[in-house]
Order: sequence, then structure tokens, then C-alpha cells
Amino acid sequence: MIHVYGAALVALLVSMFLFLARAIVGPTVYDRLLATNAFGTKTVLFVALLGFFSGRPEFLDMALVYALINFVTTVAVLKLVQDSRLA
Repeated sequence: MIHVYGAALVALLVSMFLFLARAIVGPTVYDRLLATNAFGTKTVLFVALLGFFSGRPEFLDMALVYALINFVTTVAVLKLVQDSRLA
């Protein structure tokens, strides 16, 4: 059963690196922002799974706080980009 959790952690890391590459290469600002948001979501999943894997339930609290910060930051940056395009 431990191998399944390890495989899930590795799969999340691989997808995080793919999203990071998309954030660097993305042709538009919106592609980069979407990749960054997806990277943050995968980070939340990674922290939660790592906490479950290591037997530390307090990692779930950190994952929830990071999810809220990720959401608020994404909305703020989208608003900033939208306002700068109108000006």
C-alpha cells in the first residue's frame, strides 16, 4: 500500500513540473496564470498527501491555508491583468 502513495507523490511531482514548464513557456499571460493556479492546486494536493503519507494530520491545515492563499492570489492577479489591459 505504501507503494501506491509513493507513486501518487511521484505522479503529482511530475505534473507539477509540467505545469511549471507551461508557466514558463506559455504564450499568453492567461496561459501562464492558469498554469500557476494549477501548480498551486497540485501543491495543495501534494502537501495533503504528504501529510497523510507521513502520518501528520496538521499538514492538512497547511494545505487548506495554502489553497485559500492560492485562490485569492489568482483572483487578484487576474484583476490586475484585466485592469492593465483596459488602460
